[in-house]
Amino acid sequence: MNKLITKLMSSNAGYGITLLRVVTGLTFAAHGAQKLFGWFGGYGLEGVGQWMESIGITPGYLMAALAGSAEFFGGLALVVGLLVRPAAASLLFAMVIAAATVHWANGFFITNNGFEYAMILGLISAVLLIEGAGKLSVDRAIAR
Repeated sequence: MNKLITKLMSSNAGYGITLLRVVTGLTFAAHGAQKLFGWFGGYGLEGVGQWMESIGITPGYLMAALAGSAEFFGGLALVVGLLVRPAAASLLFAMVIAAATVHWANGFFITNNGFEYAMILGLISAVLLIEGAGKLSVDRAIAR
């Protein structure tokens, strides 16, 4: 079990990954807070759940709770650098689903509600999944 924990939390990535991880984590946490709590101009679980139902993602309330939780708690995990690889995996999954179900039909550009933003956040999540948390992280401290 010790080897698994060390492998999961180890990282040879530098300070650049730390900066990328923190900024991306704050972004995800804010988007998750919109979905879960209605903060920052969001619609909360009820509103997001109804919207998800309207576009065929059912059950809407549950899917809103799952997406919001992945974004909020995964984002917080990225910010502090704890369990970054599992958090990044859940965020990558959420962004692939968002790009495929919500944004793909609108083309590439975000100005038309396209998949560009979800793709970039998914790509950053994939990089964090591969590289780990970086030098300034709880993961790295635990792996030592």
